[in-house]
Amino acid sequence: MDWLEKIDKNNVPQHVAIIMDGNGRWARKQGEERIFGHFNGVEAVRASLKAARNIGVKFLTLYAFSTENWNRPTQEVNALMDLLVKTIVKELEELDNNGVRLRAIGDMSKLPEDCHSELQHAMAQTALNTEVELILALSYSSRWEIEEAIRQMITEGVAANDVNSDTVSRYLQTADFPDPELMIRTSGEQRISNFLLWQLAYSELYFTDVLWPDFNEAEFYKAICDYQSRERRFGKTSEQIIV
Repeated sequence: MDWLEKIDKNNVPQHVAIIMDGNGRWARKQGEERIFGHFNGVEAVRASLKAARNIGVKFLTLYAFSTENWNRPTQEVNALMDLLVKTIVKELEELDNNGVRLRAIGDMSKLPEDCHSELQHAMAQTALNTEVELILALSYSSRWEIEEAIRQMITEGVAANDVNSDTVSRYLQTADFPDPELMIRTSGEQRISNFLLWQLAYSELYFTDVLWPDFNEAEFYKAICDYQSRERRFGKTSEQIIV
């Protein structure tokens, strides 16, 4: 089935977030170590970004590395950081040529110096691009983000009476972006896993059994078609929406 042909381009989510899950399981099926799955998962990132650009998605957030991931074996963490650096260096020219602006959310202070340096360089080089914003969630967890927002509000003396949803949103790492309308998680797991807890309050959630390295443009379009088949209610009944 040609999922792209089924998409209504007048009803495309502005912001799609993805939990890229299943790299380790995919690698084990190949008889390889977990990092082999992460290497092959880079192609799924390319495919998702290309698909997003094709249909007019303006923000694509990828959960690349959580704060909990620092607890993984040192060898795996080092390999992931090395992969991140090499991927940024390799893909930067193409990202720039395609009008992609690279952004990042998370505790950047935890990243190795070379990783942090390459990331900053790539973000600076693509800062004026407007086709689509690719947001990497690195050393990120939503609880950490909310805790940081609360600390900053206290530090800046925000009065209790001034705290509301808009105030909190302005202090989150995602203040520059709209909330995702759609969150995709691969590999069959049906959890949010400490990812954008505040921002996903009214997002549509799409879970697929496809392991991340096998996620391609067609799978991305399939998720968009599923999104477009739903009636978004924002806490209201369908009768209220119709009225």
